[in-house]
Amino acid sequence: MFNFHYRLERNAIGFVLAIIVVASIGGFIEIAPLFTIDETVEKAPDMRVYTPLEVAGRNIYIREGCYACHSQMIRTLRDEVERYGPYSLAVESKYDHPMLWGSKRTGPDLARVGGKYSDDWMTAHLNNPRDVVPESNMPAYRWLLRNQLETGDLGEHLAALRAVGVPYTDDMIANAPKDAVGQANPDTDLATGVLERYGEKTDVSLFDGNQGSVTEMDALVAYLQVLGHLTDAAHTTPQNEVE
Repeated sequence: MFNFHYRLERNAIGFVLAIIVVASIGGFIEIAPLFTIDETVEKAPDMRVYTPLEVAGRNIYIREGCYACHSQMIRTLRDEVERYGPYSLAVESKYDHPMLWGSKRTGPDLARVGGKYSDDWMTAHLNNPRDVVPESNMPAYRWLLRNQLETGDLGEHLAALRAVGVPYTDDMIANAPKDAVGQANPDTDLATGVLERYGEKTDVSLFDGNQGSVTEMDALVAYLQVLGHLTDAAHTTPQNEVE
């Protein structure tokens, strides 16, 4: 066996062909599942896209490195399901670019954190985690309350997402800056537009507790509050016995 390997290394053409064969086998194993993706990804007729404010919040989540300490994927293990809720389905990440499944949990998984806590709790926790969880080692993100959210380029963000398959309409893209403001200012005409474009179940709220201005805190809380609520597929699809 070893002699064969030594002879192969001395034969340049044979060695290149061997590399091509091995790489082809590995490539086929990786690519083959894509041909059955329509059968393996669940159907979710109620799936909705992220609103402009939630997209901005997701960008902030990535910018601040939240994914480094929090995963967004509940595995099919009994202890995880009992702690976090139904295990994650592929369709729930359908519109995530990039994926934020993560692999490290310094903090808890956030796949179903939406609605688990109030907006006030979320804001207080992000502003200074120890105010609500004394033993927390999470850093404070106080600047989120001070930083005004940049909304002018949100239409371009939505257009870029549409280019990779997210079904944003021309109307959604054109009204992205207004919708970001409207979602954080309930009982206004702008808020009505958000509900018309993204559905009545869209969370319209004073996320950071302040009327009028839209901060980065508004955006991040809006994003966190929608996690696990873009579709009800995980709650309506029968899940097999967990391990």
